[in-house]
Amino acid sequence: MIYALVILCIVSAGVCHWIAKRRGASAAPWIAAAVLFGPLAIPLAYFCIRHNREPGP
Repeated sequence: MIYALVILCIVSAGVCHWIAKRRGASAAPWIAAAVLFGPLAIPLAYFCIRHNREPGP
């Protein structure tokens, strides 16, 4: 059972890292959040990090 939780946290950290890098944010805090909160950090990372948008003309 503990192995499943560890694997779930590792996968969640990887997904949060991917989301953060894709959206232009620092990945370290989101990896830490994934380790602490598991899969609950994935929607948080997705909805909290905004894309870096260039200002219009």
